Amino acid sequence: MSHRPTTISLLTLTLAALSALPMAAQSRRFQPSVGRVVKLRPSRPLTEMPPVFTREGHRMIPLLSVPRQPNQAVTDPVVQSTVGLSLPISTPANILGVGEGFSGPQGSYSVNVAPPDTNGAVGAAQYVQWVNLSFAVFDKSTGNPVYGPVAGNTLWQNSGLTACEQTNDGDIIAQYDKLANRWLMAQLSYSQAPPFYECIAISETSDATGAYYRYALEWNNTLPDYPKWGVWPDAYYFSANLFTPFFGSYLFVGAQACALDRTAMLTGSDATVQCFTLSSDASLLPGDFDGGSTSLPPSGSPDYFMSLASNSLNLYRFHVDFANSNNTSMTGPIGIPAASFSEACNGGTCIPQAGTSQQLDSLADRLMYRLAYRNFGDHESLVVTHSVNPGGGGGSGKGHGHAPAAPGGKSKPGGGGGSTAASAIRWYEIRNPAGTPVVYQQGTYAPDSNSRWMGSIAMDKMGDIAVGYSVSSGSIHPGVRFTGRVPTDTLGTLEAESSLYEGSGSQLPNLSRWGDYSGMTVDPGDNCTFWYTNEYLANDGTFNWSTRIGSFKFTGCQ
Repeated sequence: MSHRPTTISLLTLTLAALSALPMAAQSRRFQPSVGRVVKLRPSRPLTEMPPVFTREGHRMIPLLSVPRQPNQAVTDPVVQSTVGLSLPISTPANILGVGEGFSGPQGSYSVNVAPPDTNGAVGAAQYVQWVNLSFAVFDKSTGNPVYGPVAGNTLWQNSGLTACEQTNDGDIIAQYDKLANRWLMAQLSYSQAPPFYECIAISETSDATGAYYRYALEWNNTLPDYPKWGVWPDAYYFSANLFTPFFGSYLFVGAQACALDRTAMLTGSDATVQCFTLSSDASLLPGDFDGGSTSLPPSGSPDYFMSLASNSLNLYRFHVDFANSNNTSMTGPIGIPAASFSEACNGGTCIPQAGTSQQLDSLADRLMYRLAYRNFGDHESLVVTHSVNPGGGGGSGKGHGHAPAAPGGKSKPGGGGGSTAASAIRWYEIRNPAGTPVVYQQGTYAPDSNSRWMGSIAMDKMGDIAVGYSVSSGSIHPGVRFTGRVPTDTLGTLEAESSLYEGSGSQLPNLSRWGDYSGMTVDPGDNCTFWYTNEYLANDGTFNWSTRIGSFKFTGCQ
């Protein structure tokens, strides 16, 4: 193909040729397809590369829908309609992120795309924030930007792959590999395709402004939408929803889960990839390791993938063997019963804002990034969130009485539904993922009539949980808030929320796109400090969002 380089050997993975393996009602084992990652030229340090800037006009990135039958309206038995205790936290950082009003060493950012796909990660000395279609690097001790904003495809200039060099298509992820002290940066390239590419950059050091090893995954005929990444000791794990172009539209053909050879990619070597395609599931999240070398998953542990099911969660176990693919396996789905719920907005658009009839997307048809993992020695935990309708089938909403026990966990105080909010954050802690997984605790956070959605969750080394999200209603503009809990709190409850930033504008017609995700990560330096980023608007308008980056720490985490 004319856009492929001839100066390097590209051993491509044709993911479109992978067969969509039928799912069974019971947990089963699948067989992998094996390929090679496209190896590109390594980069010079970013500070020595000419930056690329986004110069296109306003652009709305469409949301490709996955087939899903929303749950019928039900009473949510784990609604928390009380405010809770005050969060015992310190808040060392509150930083203006990339978006409207942001300037850095490379100039000012001109917002021109929606949604921002706001996410970021914290490393040894830096915080990297990436939004559609630019990223910036911050000194985490001062909050000052040290690089950026530049277009995402700056990372792949002179890589030898035209698609990654010339396109800046978003669906971006910034990750930090806490075990290797390296950055993983990835974005989708589809506007010059097919073929489609996931462009990947692995930093050579802990400095996000330094040099990168560069790779790509290739799909000949299917678009890998909504890609997500998880870092695990034995591999970099990847997921995406696959769509086939069809008469100007796209047809969903399955969800894909892949393992890339992390050891090889950390040295810039040729790398292989092993993948599974599941025809009857969608929007899988790969497990993402939090912790350090003393809290690794048990030796030989698979990574865990999870998706949203009807009043339950689907868990998959992905074990990879790069030396012998016959030993690679993916088993699942393992159904984990959860408290009944109705998806917010039936998975669509219904979030109200102040001063306008324009409503916002909920993305309630899927779990929200990340699926965060920790090993505490005596137990392993996964935490994850999604958005639900807290009103469901009614209920007192008073926060009194006693709600049914969480499956596999303990009972919690709750209101039994009845909230007037359009959306609330449902969150889970799942334990024993390697054995018989159970929801140890869960809750639906709806302390008032404001809608909460677009959540992201993580745990620190003490077991404290933090959840960040968007908040809006007919009387307030969209803002950024967070809450959390300590292990001594009643199971299934969160404490009073704090505001990271209150928006002073609403998104106007005809733009509903919001999210599509936000980002909560944990500082590898102390394994205590949470860093969160999300969007808001400073003024009414369209394509004029801003973002905020905040950090906070529970005072009991030392």
